Amino acid sequence: MIRASDKTSSKSWLRGILATAALSALLVACGGNSSDEVYPDDDNRGPGTTSYDNNQVGIFGPDGLAIFGGPDTPQGQGGPGIGVNAYLWRASLDTISFMPLSSADPFGGVIITDWYSPPESPNERFKINVRILGRDLRADGVQASVFRQRLNDAGSWVDERVADNTAIDLEDAILTRARQLRIASIQ
Repeated sequence: MIRASDKTSSKSWLRGILATAALSALLVACGGNSSDEVYPDDDNRGPGTTSYDNNQVGIFGPDGLAIFGGPDTPQGQGGPGIGVNAYLWRASLDTISFMPLSSADPFGGVIITDWYSPPESPNERFKINVRILGRDLRADGVQASVFRQRLNDAGSWVDERVADNTAIDLEDAILTRARQLRIASIQ
């Protein structure tokens, strides 16, 4: 038969062991650094020199932060951080540049415009969402959605149907512009 005092003493013993193990792990983690690196000493440098070696590589690599490509990146395919085709991205922005942007994410390839009312028809407004679907310059690499609203007599905006070919025409315009940008970069 186990007495209550035995249970209490075994719990205390277990707590002591766990506390000792945690303290040991903490002390080991705080141990000395055996690295040979030395902080630059300003007293040992000559006149007109900096205290840091100019050949050091930064945290973003030897070429810096290459968001939109670097010397080893294939033409138009963006850098390692951008997941969309650069020509399609720039062509999309150029094509819908007359509309105010709500959001533009070059890493995800999503462009969302704010509502835009053409000057010739102030009682209707349009919104466009463009998605770049990959890193290749392909006909199916861009997807556009067009939304339309009309102002009713009560003064509120009501969704209206958009012509079936509107989104396709917008995608074709983006692809045409992307081809122009690609050709201009080659020449």
